[in-house]
Amino acid sequence: MKKSVLSLLSTVSLLTLLTACGGGETEEQESVTGTGGTTETSETADSTETASGGSVYYLNFKPEIADAIEDLAEAYTEETGVEVKMVTAAGGTYEQTLKSEITKSAPPTIFFINGPIGYQNWQDYTLDLADTDVYDWLVDKDLAITGADDSVAAIPITVEGYGIIYNAAIMEDYFALDNKATDFDSVDDINNFDALKEVVEDMTALKDDLGIQGVFSSTSLASTDQWRWQTHLANLPVYYEYRDADVDTMSELTFKYGKQYQNIFDLYINNSTSAPGLLGAKTTTDSMTEFALGQSAMVQNGNWGWGQISGTEGNVVNEEDVHFMPIYTGVEGEENQGLAIGTENFMAVNSQASEEDIQASLDFIEWMYSSETGKDYVVNQFGFIPTFNTFGEDEFPTDPLAQDVLGSMNDESKYSVPWTFTTFPSEAFKNDFGNALLMYAQDQATWDEVETTVVDAWAREAALTQQ
Repeated sequence: MKKSVLSLLSTVSLLTLLTACGGGETEEQESVTGTGGTTETSETADSTETASGGSVYYLNFKPEIADAIEDLAEAYTEETGVEVKMVTAAGGTYEQTLKSEITKSAPPTIFFINGPIGYQNWQDYTLDLADTDVYDWLVDKDLAITGADDSVAAIPITVEGYGIIYNAAIMEDYFALDNKATDFDSVDDINNFDALKEVVEDMTALKDDLGIQGVFSSTSLASTDQWRWQTHLANLPVYYEYRDADVDTMSELTFKYGKQYQNIFDLYINNSTSAPGLLGAKTTTDSMTEFALGQSAMVQNGNWGWGQISGTEGNVVNEEDVHFMPIYTGVEGEENQGLAIGTENFMAVNSQASEEDIQASLDFIEWMYSSETGKDYVVNQFGFIPTFNTFGEDEFPTDPLAQDVLGSMNDESKYSVPWTFTTFPSEAFKNDFGNALLMYAQDQATWDEVETTVVDAWAREAALTQQ
């Protein structure tokens, strides 16, 4: 997987350079949302009528694009007359929603799996995509999820990156202060955890001078909004442990870099807009809104967060001031670390749907990634960095965070951190980890207890996966 991502990124980088020479999670929803913004509970999900020529039921993985992808579905129906039901699972509930919807009389015809672990759960429902146009269009076919019989079970639809998003205007205000306690002059001077910690803690002391409520946005630890910490942030210590052992997965994790994880997590919760004890009520939307309103200077999230920032009512952050820095934790050599870049959105087609609905679904996917309308939504509304060769040199996102991801891909002086969280043993593991972090933030658990939870939950869930 690591080699495949690097291969794809090399191709994307080349296209990006050609472009340059020529001229590129999440509001919490308490229920699933259907096309047109109407809310559907699970009891009404069977109500979709199936057109004689087949219809599409797309179970969307990404809550942050819910409104835009509903608009896309409506545009397709207007253009073709084919019905598309677009349903978005609430943050952190995709697997649960899929399990509920897949058993109904009108189940999803297009759904997503989270890498090879997800394939083990859903292999009985994945259509072999080997002979489809959308598979043929993949820039790097090695990125596809394959079955034991070499079938193509699911394909990646975007490459993404995440790190610490910062507001350059606030940072520049800090560096210009006469009473700052550090010797740093710019964000470029921050290239390891010690430097980040020194700057952040000094900014906290001077937050009134900077006009912010906290350096970091709230660490969202509400039950459905822990994914940035038990998945994305946890990716770093797992990646480094894999790297040291020269493996791609482990049946038993030692959490060797648990103290480095604690470094950055403590920095987040102790220098934010909210007191640690209040974080259990905070959502990703709260976090991104605080950043967009200028109440914080930094927030951990991915390039998909640009839509949340720019779309916030009352947004005061200028586009040119929104940038990434890597997530530093105190690992040796991290001065050369770049952003965490990879993919987890693997699209599958339900093999147990009717032939008419399967064909309608394939037609919709192909339209989405080849038509001018579909590609415009993918790039400009969703902010996806596409994985298909149907996109031309000038068809890459131009928003600042996507551009930073593309820039990180092209920076040969830095190494990208691959997405290892697609190998995490289960959602149960991640939920146990997240709940332990909440208890730690609320002073109900020690860090040693958090580490024990991580190690024990990983071993337990990995053993169950192997059965």
